[in-house]
Amino acid sequence: MVPKDTVTFNVGGKIFQTTSTTLANAGRNSFFGALFDDHWNLNLNSQSKPDIFIDRNPQCFRVLLDLLRTGDLHIPPNLPQNLLFREAQFYGLSDHVRAAKWGPFDGNCLRPTTSVTGRAPGDGTAIRAGPDGGCCVAHGCMVHVYDWMLQEHPPLHLDYQIVNDVGWLDANHVVVSACERLGRGDGGMGLFNASNGELRHKFQVQHDNQVKSFTAGALAFSTSDSNSKMIYSSCKGRSNEYGVGVWDQETGQQVDFFYEPLGWSLGDADRLQWLPASNCLLVATLFPRKDNCYISLLDFRAKSMVWSWSDIGASGPNPILVDDKRVRDAIAMEDASSICVVNEFEDLGFIDLRSSASSVRWSSRSRLVNVMKANKRMQLAEDEPCYPKLAFHNSQLFSSMNDSISVFSGPDWVLTSRLRRGHGGPICDFSIAGDRLFALHSEENVFDVWEAPPSPPTF
Repeated sequence: MVPKDTVTFNVGGKIFQTTSTTLANAGRNSFFGALFDDHWNLNLNSQSKPDIFIDRNPQCFRVLLDLLRTGDLHIPPNLPQNLLFREAQFYGLSDHVRAAKWGPFDGNCLRPTTSVTGRAPGDGTAIRAGPDGGCCVAHGCMVHVYDWMLQEHPPLHLDYQIVNDVGWLDANHVVVSACERLGRGDGGMGLFNASNGELRHKFQVQHDNQVKSFTAGALAFSTSDSNSKMIYSSCKGRSNEYGVGVWDQETGQQVDFFYEPLGWSLGDADRLQWLPASNCLLVATLFPRKDNCYISLLDFRAKSMVWSWSDIGASGPNPILVDDKRVRDAIAMEDASSICVVNEFEDLGFIDLRSSASSVRWSSRSRLVNVMKANKRMQLAEDEPCYPKLAFHNSQLFSSMNDSISVFSGPDWVLTSRLRRGHGGPICDFSIAGDRLFALHSEENVFDVWEAPPSPPTF
């Protein structure tokens, strides 16, 4: 006797039988979830259930059906992965495949899985991981976009405007900031469709009821307490539009502008980071853009700078040396109430956010002797350097150093692992999202993909 919840599929001429319970594992928004929708007029509990014909690849269907049954992904050697991924997208099972293909993100478990060589020669300027496991790479006046299958979509062209930063608004849209070309009235920011490269929207800066041309720099994205999603960007214009602008993600309208206080460099900011717990924006202007480092927290509700730090005249038990002042990157760690900074000699420093007059507590993990520092100064003078970068993800701190990325864990930020590949040269940028780490190397725009292997099955 056939169980009442049995469902029969004819996929490309091959017959498959499963149960509605198994299909329910696909989720309501999947192809199989639609079978239970009243609009399909399919009575799956009737005694005379018709076969459901699907004109798709039966070999891929077999793998995906087994994934729904067991939660495990087994891809036969003769089945191209990209074909399976394409079929997974058709059935709405991309999330299931990604979850089975790699496990929960842990920097200490990451393994290199593939390398992708960029289409353009020379160095890329930035890489940004997407929320669904894809990424984009900025290079000159172009942005190359890759989906989670690492298939390249049509690139984003900015008509000879140099890209400054890129950010994923969501899995389908990318925001690009670019330089204004003198006398052209262009530059600024644009919202692009990540799949086809279409320009969907341009963001404007208005001052005195006039639209101004401007150069957009670092980007950040947020969701405030009022559930309104915002885009932040450092801005430089020709008159008073110099500081940090704010736009509504839904409407694209400018909603605020934080004008730069005297002596600070908000318009030149290299790093913006939204801090959801404090509802503030971290703004950092770093060396070599400025000889001195400026870090501040902006509260747009109070229209004030609620915390700030600069290495100008900083004092304390550990006086700041010239080398220490050359901060290359900064990132806030709200759970630890601190900001981590890194200098050009790859020393980590920590600033206490709870104090308004904090000094940097430098870590001695990689402090170099004077001779080695002198050698590195010579190297920096001879070669175009790849400066250290920082990231914070899943309560772990990451720092790129030459051709490797160090992972620090625990309350004392102990070095727990180091990620390194034997090719590609120094790492000029890296990014983490979608349970993947992407590392962009300086040679030929090649980037590596790091993933955590799935957890072994338990019996």
